[in-house]
Amino acid sequence: MAQTKVEIRTVHGATAAVGWSNGRTVTIDRATSTGSLGIGFNGGELLLFAVGGCYCNDLFREAEKLGISINNVNIQVETDWGGDPVRATNLRFSVRVESDDPREKVEDLIRLTDRVAEIPNSLRFGTEATLAKFEVVSRRKD
Repeated sequence: MAQTKVEIRTVHGATAAVGWSNGRTVTIDRATSTGSLGIGFNGGELLLFAVGGCYCNDLFREAEKLGISINNVNIQVETDWGGDPVRATNLRFSVRVESDDPREKVEDLIRLTDRVAEIPNSLRFGTEATLAKFEVVSRRKD
């Protein structure tokens, strides 16, 4: 099976971090209300981008297989946060597809994509998240 790997490192002396994979980067940070720089997306936003981005990519993949044209896609993703420990709850997304093909074909495409989109399915089916290892490097001088 395919494997995906990303790496994230903080910017020296700041809470902001840079993540990268396959030569592309993203800036990650906390909100300025937490005393951070606020120069990047937080983890919750990235989770929602992952859901919407996956669904968008998969719409185009499945449309190509079915010979359906897509002119534009708009996806809005939102979630609530709660629980102990705090986690995303009630994650939901809305999809708008513009196409020159018949409405019924595009509706079937949207339903198909909802069944096969990997990131939404990972959340729906409870992908395990495991802290595989950790290391502490002490800079303390005793």
